[in-house]
Amino acid sequence: MHPSPTRRALLGAASFAALTGTAPAAQARLKTAAHIVIAGSGLGGLAVANRLARELEGARITVIDRKEEHNYQPGYTLVASGVWPVEKVRDRNADFMPAGVNWVKDMVSGFDPAANTVLTAGGERIRYDFLVVATGVQLDYAQIEGMDVAAIGREGLASVYPSPQAAQATWAAMQTFAERGGQALMTLPATPLKCAGAPLKMTFMLRDRLQRAGTAGKSQVQFMSALGTVFGVPKVNDNVLARWKDLGIGVEFSHKLTAVDIGARRATFTTPEGEKVEKPYDFLHVVPPMRAPDAVKTSPLAWQAGPMAAGGWLEVDKATLQHRRFANVFGIGDINGTPRGKTAATVKKSAPLVVHNLLRVMQGQPADETFDGYTSCPLITREGSAMLIEFDYEGRLTPSLPMIEPLQDSYFAWLMKIRMLKPAYLSVLKGRI
Repeated sequence: MHPSPTRRALLGAASFAALTGTAPAAQARLKTAAHIVIAGSGLGGLAVANRLARELEGARITVIDRKEEHNYQPGYTLVASGVWPVEKVRDRNADFMPAGVNWVKDMVSGFDPAANTVLTAGGERIRYDFLVVATGVQLDYAQIEGMDVAAIGREGLASVYPSPQAAQATWAAMQTFAERGGQALMTLPATPLKCAGAPLKMTFMLRDRLQRAGTAGKSQVQFMSALGTVFGVPKVNDNVLARWKDLGIGVEFSHKLTAVDIGARRATFTTPEGEKVEKPYDFLHVVPPMRAPDAVKTSPLAWQAGPMAAGGWLEVDKATLQHRRFANVFGIGDINGTPRGKTAATVKKSAPLVVHNLLRVMQGQPADETFDGYTSCPLITREGSAMLIEFDYEGRLTPSLPMIEPLQDSYFAWLMKIRMLKPAYLSVLKGRI
């Protein structure tokens, strides 16, 4: 049963307040002539830039990123499943860049932290006193033989991750498939992912679209995981698997997508033993392996050993988000080589902490605020229903809203996803929360 309009409004107001928090209290600005360089203008980079612009006096702040368009990536699954028009995830970076910041419209090509220097694709060498790395991830479609991002939307090929256009094309492919039904393959790689719930949301929503089109009975939906799970938090993993069993969604573990023949509509999966399994499909949702961009991966800033080294992730202390070897470097967002935390909610929680710790270091003091790895995933289960999953580095559920049970889907969690989270995101982007 949906809550009454009055109760819904009260719940909405309370939850929006919880999501947006309170504006940072006014305080004396720190006077400094330091040069802070921010590599990247996604949510993390701009959230930090806006906060620093407000909290520093006399500093030079440089943001390096070629991107003119700012994309609300948490909304891609809504576009790809027909809930939102594509315009709702497209904005302009210029609208969120703080006044007085030097915006270098180029891509970072490398880092030389020993020389406190960032290199750009255009050949510029930009020196810094302090650096915040916010480059995001590299979608490594090249690991999948035959994959062509330009073909998304044709021949049953789908992938929600690359861009608003790809999300829109994925919706077109989903509509075509839902009209006829058939064999759907949904994939999951073995690497860390940004928005690790997206592959699950797409699976739930595909099943919902088949049901609404009346073709679920003549369709098979199979989730192909390269891991031994579908989600890294055990309680959530078990909950999703139980739901999928009830919906008739099959799951195969330890099957990594390694090749696709788009024209023939055949996907090849490889097992840990090296066995290759070829499967036909009418709809294929490709989730690419992810890693650090080359600029970080090939630099001294990347992890040099351990489980994060293969992906080239940024070597930060998971608590302070300060680089473990270069004290004047911090990381924010998806690039960080931490146990969990590649979501917009992670940035909401960690951006104030990164700025606080950076200001401490600028004053010769140690970083003293610690991050618990907070991550949030509004997990859509069908149109009109979702679960709000919140958890920390240890995989412990950390619900923050008393009216929402984390493993129980509800209309209200759905309402939060489609109505409240983007305004909260924009507040984070502007450094207001």
